Amino acid sequence: MARMPALFIGHGSPMNTLKHNVYTDAWRRIGQILPRPRGILCISAHWFIGATTVTAMPHPRTIHDFHGFPDELFAFDYPAPGLPELAQEVAEVAEPHWVGADIDQWGLDHGTWSVLAHLFPDADIPVVQLSIDAPKPMEYHIDLGARLAPLRDAGILILSSGNVVHNLRRIQWNKPEAGEPWAERFDDHVAGLMAEAPGDLLKAMTHPDYAQAVPTPDHFIPLLYIAGLGAVSNEKVAPLIRGHALGSLSMTCYGFGMDACLSPYGLASNWILGH
Repeated sequence: MARMPALFIGHGSPMNTLKHNVYTDAWRRIGQILPRPRGILCISAHWFIGATTVTAMPHPRTIHDFHGFPDELFAFDYPAPGLPELAQEVAEVAEPHWVGADIDQWGLDHGTWSVLAHLFPDADIPVVQLSIDAPKPMEYHIDLGARLAPLRDAGILILSSGNVVHNLRRIQWNKPEAGEPWAERFDDHVAGLMAEAPGDLLKAMTHPDYAQAVPTPDHFIPLLYIAGLGAVSNEKVAPLIRGHALGSLSMTCYGFGMDACLSPYGLASNWILGH
């Protein structure tokens, strides 16, 4: 089986599930280019708990982990099957880190299904979520991401979902497709690190705009998994989409192992709202 790609998607608002805009249209185009995986392992910003755990149920539920949105969004269902045997595979490659198996608690949260609704709208590919272990240091997540690399050779697409810049307190409703200067500066700095040395991504924490761009780590940590994978791969990590929303959200997406998307006939590295 061919090696599967790895992706980081800047997912933005849950409403992107129901919208057709420049970002969701690009996600759909990426999904059309991707090879069909045996399963998908997703690291979502929205399963941020005190342990490293992977879903192991055959039929994960669709979790509506938000409030204040239209009824249509609460009615949305993404009935993808699970892949219980993948939980054991994740636990094995993660050693010596411990990974638990969740058989009945979680499911698929909106960080996962808001993106998969466009990448794989038929919901016919098995999906498993890996939690973010909140108390662990940042270095742990890069290391664990690197340890997931063998799964790509076993037909598993690794998908991280978060945002490079995510500051809901600095939202600018009058800037639906633009970023504040500080958000753009930090996003550009991260893009440089991902292109040159993804294993050094934690250097971004010393950037003067880090505190504003990453007031809480939950949405930034999913990128660390792709950085760890990229550090042990010979493939170039490249931005698939560049852009911002509402002043304080980065919609930038990264991927590698999908050369067709980076050709002149696929998605250029600055195809969407680039610089």
